[in-house]
Amino acid sequence: MQFTNTKDYALQLDREDPLKGCRDQFIVPREEGREQIYFLGNSLGLQPRNARAEIDAILQQWSDYGVEGFFRGKTPWMDYHDQLTKPLSVIVGCKPQEISVMNQLTVNLHLMMVSFYRPAGKKIKILCEAKAFPSDQYMFETHVKHHGYNPDNVLIEVKPRDGEQLLRKEDILSAIETHQEELALVLLGGLNYYSGQVLDMETITRAAHAAGIKVGFDLAHAAGNIPLSLHDWDIDFACWCSYKYLNAGPGAMGAVFIHERFHQDPEIHRFAGWWGYQKDKRFKMEKGFLPIGTAEGWQISTPSLFLYATQKAALEVVENAGWEQILQKQKKLTAYLWLMLDDLNAALPEERKIRIITPRNEQERGCQVSLLFPENGRAIFEFLGKNGIMTDWREPNVIRMAPVPLYNRYTEIWTMKECLQKMLAI
Repeated sequence: MQFTNTKDYALQLDREDPLKGCRDQFIVPREEGREQIYFLGNSLGLQPRNARAEIDAILQQWSDYGVEGFFRGKTPWMDYHDQLTKPLSVIVGCKPQEISVMNQLTVNLHLMMVSFYRPAGKKIKILCEAKAFPSDQYMFETHVKHHGYNPDNVLIEVKPRDGEQLLRKEDILSAIETHQEELALVLLGGLNYYSGQVLDMETITRAAHAAGIKVGFDLAHAAGNIPLSLHDWDIDFACWCSYKYLNAGPGAMGAVFIHERFHQDPEIHRFAGWWGYQKDKRFKMEKGFLPIGTAEGWQISTPSLFLYATQKAALEVVENAGWEQILQKQKKLTAYLWLMLDDLNAALPEERKIRIITPRNEQERGCQVSLLFPENGRAIFEFLGKNGIMTDWREPNVIRMAPVPLYNRYTEIWTMKECLQKMLAI
């Protein structure tokens, strides 16, 4: 993409942006009456303006009908889930029946481990990434202990080579080949939370399946951020949260993808509950679990309708904008951010240059860019904050920022660059 490095050009890009109206559908934080520049969609997406109305509709239905709200009203609660799976299936690339909106991310990872981590004989090991997001690490540790194993003997961690920040695909594939006789599961983050690196999920899945190994991905930083084709890539399962790029609010309900080939498998293990029971027989209250014949069969408890409501509100914004349009702007917005960062670096001496640890190749990254500063990283982060630019700090000396196509502007990136120029005295 060719850009002109001027503020007037940034303003022109904003005027020509086909999604410029989407920003008005979100509430942007203000400080002393001034809108902040919010580059934190990788941590918590902004609140959709329609979220309050969707929650109020649940409250009204509760008020009008009490428990009969499950069966009466404009949107009976028993069928509410169906409004979420279709738009989500477009975003993650699968069939609607392969999605279940339920629980939160780590709970769902545990539940998927019950079904897809079935250690037996020599095949007891799990391939994962070193320094995965801590919650994933704790999930692995405690789940493996639950089976009576020592995590140190079970977890095979792939990590960047010495002096590098990114995982190499060939190292992941090599680990699968080397340990194929011992591996029961490959479970990786599809997009690394720290570096912003996107893994080649299709190739990894193909290699693991060739060795008879199940494959899952944590898509916390991928869902709603990058193009995904979970069904066609033949991934066995995936889990994600909905409060980052999907804008469903703090503590929002997560979701799982389970490939349809497992839906009717009577031998698959799972932890079950009333809400996953066959709908036409659920109220007979009979003994013996009969799962719904879709990914919904993995549901356990009655869901929070309030959390459903915020997710519905956010997904309506995505549907109205169009997922392909969002992806197109994501590429352009991120490319523009890289241009500004390259411009900054060009003016710095070698010893003070910012190290961008996110892959430059657009196939290997999403919205997020992670910047490793050689010095004064914390002071730079605080300076940005004092100037109304909200970013994210990670030790040591890394600032993460994620311009989100639904609500960020090109001129905000330009302003961020000017602010960094002042701080770095360029």
